[in-house]
Amino acid sequence: MVTETLERPVAGTAKGPLLKVRGLEAWYGESHVLHGIDFEVAPGEVVTLLGRNGAGKTTTLKSIMGVIGKRKGSVVFEGQETISLPSRAIARLGIGYVPEERGIYASLSVEENLMLPPRVRPGGLSLEQIFTLFPNIKERLKSQGTKLSGGEQQMLAIGRILRTGAHFLLLDEPTEGLAPVIIDQIGATIRKLKQEGYTIILVEQNFRFAQTVADRHYVVEQGKVIDMIPNAELDANIDKLHGYLGV
Repeated sequence: MVTETLERPVAGTAKGPLLKVRGLEAWYGESHVLHGIDFEVAPGEVVTLLGRNGAGKTTTLKSIMGVIGKRKGSVVFEGQETISLPSRAIARLGIGYVPEERGIYASLSVEENLMLPPRVRPGGLSLEQIFTLFPNIKERLKSQGTKLSGGEQQMLAIGRILRTGAHFLLLDEPTEGLAPVIIDQIGATIRKLKQEGYTIILVEQNFRFAQTVADRHYVVEQGKVIDMIPNAELDANIDKLHGYLGV
């Protein structure tokens, strides 16, 4: 169980939603994937994007982060419009992206992977704080990054972003393919980060896991947000959610 108090992230002073997305569209080449995504996230919230494969959830995260070649609409973060900014500038605002494939470099050790990205803002976690969250990482520092288990690679990917000072986290399928005990550890980490003031958007297929960490759930279908379900009302809307997800 994590008991150490983390250094609280440094956030801006903008009032209202921390992130406001309006009319977000995105393309992969000629393929039009997002068709006007609208949603917002308040400071300190954990929200999930739920939907079937191919609905546009991952593309939404990539569009917020600015790693999609063509996008338009509005993405306002801490009161600043970011739609025209390059991804490196968006990262410096305090947004951190952990992709589904985790992005661990095979040619680098665990320690080198962990130390690779620069600090972009004050408030990044120290190595000892990261090791408190993920003790497995400390034991494997000299190992090749891709020699870790899937769960350990996920811990490394999240820890690497927390070191940079990012206070708004975009986590894409963090529990996919992981053992239940590791999923529980990832869940405990997300709840700890929320408690310490981090804001998180979570793309997650496992809505039962999402229910243990999130405040609200946005349902994405064919590149649009079609519904929002507060976490407290998820059980009451379970049949509708099964219909959305094709469960």
